[in-house]
Order: sequence, then structure tokens, then C-alpha cells
Amino acid sequence: MGSLHEGHLSLIRESKKSCDVTIVSIFVNPTQFAPSEDFRSYPRNVEKDSALLIKEGVDYLFIPSVEEIYPKNFQTFVNVEIVTNKLEGEFRPTHFRGVATVVLILLNCVKPNFAFFGQKDAQQLMVIKQMIRDLKVDVKIVGCPIVRESDGLAMSSRNVYLLPKERKEAVVLYQSLELAKKLISSNERRVGIILSEMKELYSITTYTDLDYLKIVEAESFEIIDELIKGKDYFVLVACKIGKTRLIDNTLVSV
Repeated sequence: MGSLHEGHLSLIRESKKSCDVTIVSIFVNPTQFAPSEDFRSYPRNVEKDSALLIKEGVDYLFIPSVEEIYPKNFQTFVNVEIVTNKLEGEFRPTHFRGVATVVLILLNCVKPNFAFFGQKDAQQLMVIKQMIRDLKVDVKIVGCPIVRESDGLAMSSRNVYLLPKERKEAVVLYQSLELAKKLISSNERRVGIILSEMKELYSITTYTDLDYLKIVEAESFEIIDELIKGKDYFVLVACKIGKTRLIDNTLVSV
């Protein structure tokens, strides 16, 4: 959606390793924002983004208008069931309907062989992969690692909203995920204990308001109560820091 940072640029670099031609789309998608969310104020800087893309050697930049993507009398939306009904779907009920719809439209416009998405939006990545499988879309979805600031905060276009005191405290998301990894590596398998220890970190903060802390099975995104050896899991967090809502996750193997 533009306002590019190193996380986005890492996707471009992965594309350039694998592909002869790299195309970037920039489109702030209105259908994935609820009326109370930040669509109008979402950071936009096409001039700066274009300069970054030229520097990275991107071949084409596709910047469609809202009217081009959603012309008059637009009526068709993509609903991915089950995986969208929890976590982000619970807090943002219309979000994934908008995401799935616009991603399919953009893929149909560009017709790429590969499409690169960051792991920071882990549930979104799962939703897109499900849609691609179910609708037999001829593209390979490539998930890429989270890129972080020097103190561990996941890079996000929304980080610019944070006040200095909030930015300092926002590192608690990363710290809580690192604590979960430490507990799991020391053979803690009870999810309730892991989440309780993580919540302790948030209880001593000033500006944070947790939406959720969850652990899900990586393949199915099923919320689980106990970790099983030989499986992969996402530890997920969504949290408001002041007025800014941030998400983060880490992938762990047991």
C-alpha cells in the first residue's frame, strides 16, 4: 500500500533474485479499512516510493486509481471462510474480504508467475494462500521473513504514527515474542503458561492495550492449547500503542 520501507524492499530483492521482471503495485485499498480506521490518513508518498523503486531496479510500477480497481457498480467480492473468522478477522470483520478481493484483482491485472508477501501479516498470508489454492489461480505465493528495526520492532508503515514515548514502548511486542521463543526452547509446551508470561510484559507498560496474544498451528491457523513436538506454530500479537494498532509474530518449530 505504499509508504515503502526496508520490509517492502526486501520483497523486491527476493523477486529480483528469482524473476526476470519485477513489478510493484501501489494501491491503498479502501475495502480493507473499516469506517473507523485510517484510510484517509494512511501514509502516502508516491514520489519517494518511486525513487526507492528506481534505485532497487524495479521494472514496472503499477499505480491504479480506486475507480480503475472498483469501477462504478462494482459488486463482486472474495470471501475466504474459516481462517478469516478469528484473530484479525474478529477485530477487523471486513478486512480480509477487502484484502482477498484486491489481491485477486491485482494478480489478474499483472498475471505474475510469483507474488511476494511478508510474514509480518501472517494471517493475511494464510488467507491469500488459501484463496490461491481454492480458486486455482496460476501464481506461486512466496512468503518472506519479517524485517525489523535495530531494537526488534517489526517494520510497518504505521510506525510513523507512534509518538516518541510510544515508539520506545512498542518494542514490547518483539520482547514478548522473544520470551515465548525462550520458553518454548526450554521445553514449555503449555500455551496458557507461555501466554501468561508474555502478558506480564504488557502489564508493566503505560501506552499498550492488547487485542490478543495467541499461538496457532502454522499450517491450519488453528488456535491451540498445547504444543506438539514436530509441528510449527505462529506466536501472534496484536496491540494498540497509543492510537496506533500494530501486529507482529514469530514462527517457532517444536
